[in-house]
Amino acid sequence: MRSQEPRARHDRYCAEIELRVRRLRGIVTSGADLSVTVPTCPDWSLEQLVRHTGGALRWVELNVRTRSENEVPEPDVPLYEGPEKQGDPAAPDAWLAETGEMIVDTLREAGPEAPVWSWGWERSAGFWARRMAHEQVVHGADAALTVGRPVEVAPEIAADAIDEWLEIVEFFQRTMPHDEAAELRGPGRGIHLHATDTDTELNAEWLVELTEDVVRRRRGHEKATVALRGPLTEVLLAFHRRLPPNGGRLEVLGDRELLDFWLERATFR
Repeated sequence: MRSQEPRARHDRYCAEIELRVRRLRGIVTSGADLSVTVPTCPDWSLEQLVRHTGGALRWVELNVRTRSENEVPEPDVPLYEGPEKQGDPAAPDAWLAETGEMIVDTLREAGPEAPVWSWGWERSAGFWARRMAHEQVVHGADAALTVGRPVEVAPEIAADAIDEWLEIVEFFQRTMPHDEAAELRGPGRGIHLHATDTDTELNAEWLVELTEDVVRRRRGHEKATVALRGPLTEVLLAFHRRLPPNGGRLEVLGDRELLDFWLERATFR
């Protein structure tokens, strides 16, 4: 993904958002119990997950559309929390449909380089297109796992989501020295992620080095203190704490305690 031209990447992220909203709407209207607890986000019901996901898209849409130089407060976002009526799938479905159309139209009109406030290392509409595409992937997985549907993610999106997640961890341990992410630093430790179902061109392997000064990452096959191996989508979900790291087709080789240590501290919802 990152080797593509900025506009091509931006358009791909917009298409992914479109796809994820459509799939989430499919779950909402499938007859699923909207009051059921989401196992991977146990503080939320399925309806609360849907409202959080759509609200984030509406918040980003307003930030991008207004080219905001400062964070737009959530109470300023129209229908941020979704329709007032609860429990009826028709209401969140219509709200999601409108939300998806709004965010994709706004991001496409802005293009990747439009200046916009963000909390991260890039202040651009392109930052938000990428962030929202991956957020929709992860929360879409939350919804799918809740209702027993398979989680399917295109390999280039799954690999890019891991790249971005590692960038987020690096960013927070640099800029927030007292955050839990800072505890990840230490001498001579490393985590290797290895997707077993992709071609060599994608290079879906990562080494995460935990040093006393910084957390560093690079692509490639290298030995580490602990390795997490398995199909790419499952590696992605385990690394986001959506699947157990040694369940199903995943396996952990080496120091499991180090992997658990990482997963407990590198968290972001």
